[in-house]
Amino acid sequence: MSASDGDEASGGRPPYSQYQLDLYSNAIIAGNKPIATTDPNKLEDAARKAMSPEGFNYVFGGAGEQSTMAANRLAFRQWKLIPRFLRPTVPRDLRIDLFGKTYDTPVLMAPVGVQSAYHPDAERGVASACADLGVPFICSTASSQNLEDVFSPESSDAAKGPRWFQLYWPLDDEITASILGRAKSVGCEVLVVTLDTFTMAWRPLDLDAGYLPFATGTGNAIGFNDPVFRRKFAERFDGDTPEDNVVMASRYWTSEAFSGHAHKWEDVQTLRKLWDGPIVLKGILSVEDALMAARNGVDGIVVSNHGGRQLDGAVPSLEMLPEIVDAVGGRLTVLFDSGIRTGADMMKALALGAQAVLVGRPVIYGLGVAGTEGARHVLAGLLADLDQSMGLAGVQTVKELNRSILRKVNYGGDVKSSL
Repeated sequence: MSASDGDEASGGRPPYSQYQLDLYSNAIIAGNKPIATTDPNKLEDAARKAMSPEGFNYVFGGAGEQSTMAANRLAFRQWKLIPRFLRPTVPRDLRIDLFGKTYDTPVLMAPVGVQSAYHPDAERGVASACADLGVPFICSTASSQNLEDVFSPESSDAAKGPRWFQLYWPLDDEITASILGRAKSVGCEVLVVTLDTFTMAWRPLDLDAGYLPFATGTGNAIGFNDPVFRRKFAERFDGDTPEDNVVMASRYWTSEAFSGHAHKWEDVQTLRKLWDGPIVLKGILSVEDALMAARNGVDGIVVSNHGGRQLDGAVPSLEMLPEIVDAVGGRLTVLFDSGIRTGADMMKALALGAQAVLVGRPVIYGLGVAGTEGARHVLAGLLADLDQSMGLAGVQTVKELNRSILRKVNYGGDVKSSL
């Protein structure tokens, strides 16, 4: 590596690629191997061994026969990178601008619920790892820790980092307003509204184990601690608190957040009244819905199939990304989610027009293996991989990533996938 590879990246932090050298140094000089594997194909197995069967299956499992999960990975393998040489590559600049703010990296932590099922460090641990690396943490409505606790300066380092909030949209506007007000009060800057999970999918791994964390209160912390929800619950159940009657409180909460009734496009205007800031709709897979999002005045969308956890047989997210970018990229911020496992994956999604990418399962596997440090290790490795891969492809800035560096192929045997 040249001397310039050690230069600090714009923004004052060491380049993310430095983590690769740190891993070698720790192993060679101190004899300390990585806290978790750096191989994306082995990380899943490591998490399977470390986590409880119910917890692992819940985050790993997809809908039906998991064909959408497999399709997400196969879609990435149909795009190949075309490297360029004899051009400047350092210092690399991974910064991006989203909604008027500059972020250090084009990577965001996807909203993942019930993180206490994977490790006791839970959301606070992952949020702290994200803050340390300058990665926005998107807190899920299904957090197993209360919103205010996750970002409390007294309880974690998460309060130092950028944060967004993901909404599982309750039917009751008063409850919705209260939760969104709390998200604002703890510094969440962007609202991500998930559209594809108003009801649970057919998930065999969870069905066979009889495992549904929300039914017994896990993942309901934000709802249970909401003052409006608590008041309405008490009115319905003779003054009870959620702590007095967890089962009925869980039923009431899930009847709001996962009611089985989808909201309508006109309801987006209600959200606009309740949230003063950027609104992003997550779960868009069709050009038609992307155009509807633009017409209804949202600020961005996430092209996502929920990592294959909702509709089995759905189109892979990456397959639809170029069409959606062509249709609304000039009007909306387009983000990408589902299937990211490597730095090269991130480059492909960004080159196809996504302005940032969300990563979920790999970081949670790191959490399951080694708690906060495991999550940080996996996330730091993904960022280092992205940084190094950009350099190897002759790319110096995220803005240089475009379709000219890609070639779509159709190799009949190119089906190996990391699920």
